[in-house]
Amino acid sequence: MKEAVKKILITIGVILIIGVIYFIKIKTTVNDNYADKYDQIDFAMGENGSNREGTYCAYLNNHANAQNPKKNIDIDLYNYDYGKNVEVFQNYEGEMKVLYTGDESKVTWSVDVVEAGFYNVYLEYMTVESRGVAVERSLLINGENPFKDAANLVFNRLWTDDGEVRTDNQGNEIRPTQIEAYEWQSAYCKDGRGYEIEPYRFYFEKGKNSITLEAVNEPVILRKLALTAVSERNDYKVYSKNLPQVTNTISDFELKIQGEDSTLRSESSLYAKYDRASPTTEPNSVTKTVLNYIGGETWNSSGQWIEWEFQVPEDGYYNITVKGRQNYARGSISCRSLYIDGEVPFKEVEAISFHYGNDWNVMTLADEDGTPYKFYLTKGRHLVRLEATLGNMGEILEELEDSTYNLNQIYRKILVYTGADPDDYRDYNLEQVYPEVIKAMDIESKRLYKIIDDVVSYTGQKAEKIATAQTLAQQLEQFVERPDKITVHFIPFKDNITALGTAILNMSETKLDIDYLIISSDGFEIPNDKASKFAKVWHEIKSFVATFFVDYDAVGDVYSDEDPSVVKVWIVTGRDQGTILKTMVDDTFTPEHKVKVNVEIVEASALLNAVVAGRGPDVVLSVGADQPVNYALRNAVEDLTQFKDYSDVLDVFYESAYRPYEYNNGIYAIPETQTYNVLFYRKDILEELALEIPNTWKQLIEMLPTIQGNNMEVGIPTTASATLPDASLYYTLLYQNGSDIYDEEAKRTIIDNEAGVNAFTMYTSFFTEYGMPREYDFVSRFRSGQMPIGIANYSIYNTLMVSAPEIRGLWDFTLIPGTVITKDNGQESIKRSVYSTGTCSMMIKTEDEIKKQNAWKFMKWWAQTDVQVRFGRELEALLGSSARYATANKEAFSQLAWSAGERAILNEQWKSTVGFREVAGGYYTNRHIINAVRKVMNKNEDPRETVLDYAITINEEIIKKRTEFGLSID
Repeated sequence: MKEAVKKILITIGVILIIGVIYFIKIKTTVNDNYADKYDQIDFAMGENGSNREGTYCAYLNNHANAQNPKKNIDIDLYNYDYGKNVEVFQNYEGEMKVLYTGDESKVTWSVDVVEAGFYNVYLEYMTVESRGVAVERSLLINGENPFKDAANLVFNRLWTDDGEVRTDNQGNEIRPTQIEAYEWQSAYCKDGRGYEIEPYRFYFEKGKNSITLEAVNEPVILRKLALTAVSERNDYKVYSKNLPQVTNTISDFELKIQGEDSTLRSESSLYAKYDRASPTTEPNSVTKTVLNYIGGETWNSSGQWIEWEFQVPEDGYYNITVKGRQNYARGSISCRSLYIDGEVPFKEVEAISFHYGNDWNVMTLADEDGTPYKFYLTKGRHLVRLEATLGNMGEILEELEDSTYNLNQIYRKILVYTGADPDDYRDYNLEQVYPEVIKAMDIESKRLYKIIDDVVSYTGQKAEKIATAQTLAQQLEQFVERPDKITVHFIPFKDNITALGTAILNMSETKLDIDYLIISSDGFEIPNDKASKFAKVWHEIKSFVATFFVDYDAVGDVYSDEDPSVVKVWIVTGRDQGTILKTMVDDTFTPEHKVKVNVEIVEASALLNAVVAGRGPDVVLSVGADQPVNYALRNAVEDLTQFKDYSDVLDVFYESAYRPYEYNNGIYAIPETQTYNVLFYRKDILEELALEIPNTWKQLIEMLPTIQGNNMEVGIPTTASATLPDASLYYTLLYQNGSDIYDEEAKRTIIDNEAGVNAFTMYTSFFTEYGMPREYDFVSRFRSGQMPIGIANYSIYNTLMVSAPEIRGLWDFTLIPGTVITKDNGQESIKRSVYSTGTCSMMIKTEDEIKKQNAWKFMKWWAQTDVQVRFGRELEALLGSSARYATANKEAFSQLAWSAGERAILNEQWKSTVGFREVAGGYYTNRHIINAVRKVMNKNEDPRETVLDYAITINEEIIKKRTEFGLSID
């Protein structure tokens, strides 16, 4: 018995020892920071790294032995070799002579370079009144972009407050409107994404070279252009050694600069904001809106800056303290570069780090030992600027973006062989067919592990944002060990690549709040502005009690509903839109027209019940295109033709924009937005496949064998989606065939005529005969290359620009394919009619004539070009370019942030748009067209017979509804 117990104890001991050894081994592996997984990373980088053709890194490596000459070269601006849309101005803003370069300009100069090598390109410029977006230029050296990113160089505008902060009738502060300031600025050509902190270095051969600036966006005026010597910024030790030795006579100087009091900003979105979350934010109120900080969600991209003006009483050394807060991303660091009077004083303040924390952090700028930096300032006025930068994270993100690009290449390579959904039970022998792909996977796996370690080393912890990279690294590692698992996990592999692209975007955000800055005498002790636990508790109690008495949803001036002159406006989009609208109303509409307006933000579903109950608004904004006629049929909305100037209001819209709102010789809404489809295409993939952009549907069909033969796809709007079926392409084909949905009197559908049948047959054939995908995520497949051509709403452009940085410059959009029409004289033309839809504003029925006239004043004001431009710009500034406003106003559209080339394509397609007419019983039309398409797709029914059958069903419903509303059915 004792022997048995002894054996059991020995066994348990051995198991415990093995467990401890195993734990130590795991612990060691974890602490090893994946070092064993990328021991060959240098080899990997050399073969598959960021040296891919066209990148800045490859450009530098191609000129690795180039020198950095010390002499600057000034370029004679006015002695250009070639100039398009350029003009010399005399005596402009204090300058005797300047060069104006227009929105579509191109200007080339000759440069004599004495010594070959790298130079920075420096310029001094001033923006001019235009569309208010950043200036973009493409730089060419000897007729070519030296690298891809040189084709999109960004130069900021200047923004400031238009007047003082005002207070509404609720006691809340309202920020001033942002206006542009026109001053001379100096800038180097640099990376707008912030991956490269230093200005770009451009290589010039010895002798005669040419340098060209070609406009991508916005006009700009130049007064200087030069090639300057590449130099390293001095560190603090050198900086302090070169300064005069003085002693401050004032030892207790302290100047507090509130963040919200900034004087200039690089973007109009960087305005003052309010915070009630912390008791230490200065100033503070739990009951009123008080503008008390700056930055936030919109201060998130490299290159954005905020500047403050201040004065010091004497020459001497000063410390700088910043009260900041980075509570947006755990495991991330937000960095800012410090500029004093336009210059970064020394290297250590190129990237000041703000770590994650829930509360404000008062930080005096200091070295690693905590000794505050001494900044030398002369007596009088100075400027201090904080500019968002990625710091060392820029290099890491550049590697991660390049890895994402390579992983998409790997995915496409396998895709051509296996298809998008490989057979799990087939052995594709990928290690034999594509050994280079397996090797590339091994390289990218090691590379991702190294990137993970770099991020952890930089931030101090493994953030959630980098988790996708670890998942992919492990997945690639498994694929290398077991190539047969590639096809089994091929779809998750693609999804992980897409997620990695999104992670790059999230990691490139560098958000930060600024409460105040302090300029103080060297050595002056700054108090630690931290709230005690009691202060925090008391603040929360006050905030809770205030919720019972304060209407935090009130926006701007609020007036009594009992006042018959007050116009009640509902907006059914979101709070951001409502806030912008109310601000515009209070500072523009009400002062001009003497009409009071209450703006309320509501759900779209609340409108019908409110109108039926007689408690609806006077005007409702952003309602769907199908609503006005439905309300008009029930006599619940005003016919706008009763106003004498209605036709003047509609002059700024295409007829297609307000066609859905016409019924029975009346117009029941004013267009707000209008969208339509365009053709997106991957330039790189079409070039690889030796394919041209399709001009007609016939050409598109002829491309399919090549595209599908490489296991890729062409995407078109599909009705197969269970949540968002889209029949827009069927309507487009119908219009291109010269027909319409309904007859002229809107009494019946005519989709059963020959043109309608042909359009339906062609549309369904794309799925039944040509194998186009029935359900897909266009953005994901387009960025991966699986879908190099696709037809989608033009607003997708903004999404791609924001969410797919790894394919920047590799894609574009153009007109949709057209239908060839043969005229009576035998000549052929291409008809590019396209379905369009949008949102609108409508006036709810009222018997109050004063209310009606005031509501009409508001609707006219809202449709004006300058109002739509301001709303669109402020919305994009607040929410980013992915929220670019799709205004239906032609004149306003031309002033939004589209480049000249993009604007030309969109305007050309816009001219061919056709509005979808709404009729009694029209809700049945789209529903049954979708049913008809699905019946052909899923049950292989005859297209002609199917559309004829459903046309009868649709007409029966139209007759039923017309009878219900007392309309003629003959």
